[in-house]
Amino acid sequence: MWNGVFPAATTKFTEADELDTAENERCFALQVEAGCDGIIVCGSLGEAMALEPAEKINLLRIAKSVSGSRPVLMTVCESSTKRAVESAKAAAAAGADGLMVLPGVPYKSAPHETLTHLNAVVSAAGLPAMIYNNPVAYGVDVTLDIFEELAEHELVVAMKESTDDIRRVTEVINKFGDRFDIFTGVDNLALESLMVGAVGWVAGLVVAFPKETVAIYKLAREGRYQEALEIYRWFRPLLDLDVSTNLVQNIKLAEVHACGSNDRCRAPRLPLSGTERARVENVISKALEVRPSFPSV
Repeated sequence: MWNGVFPAATTKFTEADELDTAENERCFALQVEAGCDGIIVCGSLGEAMALEPAEKINLLRIAKSVSGSRPVLMTVCESSTKRAVESAKAAAAAGADGLMVLPGVPYKSAPHETLTHLNAVVSAAGLPAMIYNNPVAYGVDVTLDIFEELAEHELVVAMKESTDDIRRVTEVINKFGDRFDIFTGVDNLALESLMVGAVGWVAGLVVAFPKETVAIYKLAREGRYQEALEIYRWFRPLLDLDVSTNLVQNIKLAEVHACGSNDRCRAPRLPLSGTERARVENVISKALEVRPSFPSV
């Protein structure tokens, strides 16, 4: 049902710490113009836990206004099942095309609790859903046994695979065939995941480098691995910025240099400063100096 590059979009704020409607719209449009296949709003990179419910709906509507026929997914990440169900219903009412659903973080739920939570959220919205599995960050593994139960729910159509274990993609395919659309969710494992069967990429650095991300995906899907690898090797130091506790600040700083945006965050996050800012800017500037051309895809 879903495949391709789905940006995990950042959220743009004004100097007064309000949503910057115009800048969010511009940045979403850059993704569409580059050939991305969908948009995901209000995820980890979108600073979901710092957003108010009404702001999340506004971001969804902004993304929908520029997405054309591309699906826009709302992330549902709440600490209680009750709030998650309310969020899912609100997203559906506002026109979301689907959901990306997380366990009830930061609580580290037992398997039966995880399954109950995910089923409740998906059922409440009545929308197709991607289950986001990131045990490295959130401490809960949506295991293959849990996915076996979720396979009975027709609205669970995809998974964002972020276990940081490249073997998981093959394990999912061996167990479930093509039952789930598998998206890689770890930027610096993306090409490896596509080569072993993932059909999509929930990408982070794409918000700063959309054309390069789309090119890697399309080349890999066409089996043109050597051409994809050449871009990927250039991209790798940038992709490593996604695998960090500072991923939001890192990627927003990349947007400053690559697409002329800003790196304002919502507190308690603050933009990078001092030696860490200099280190990340050095990674970005070195990449921009040798930014590759790439073949038509």
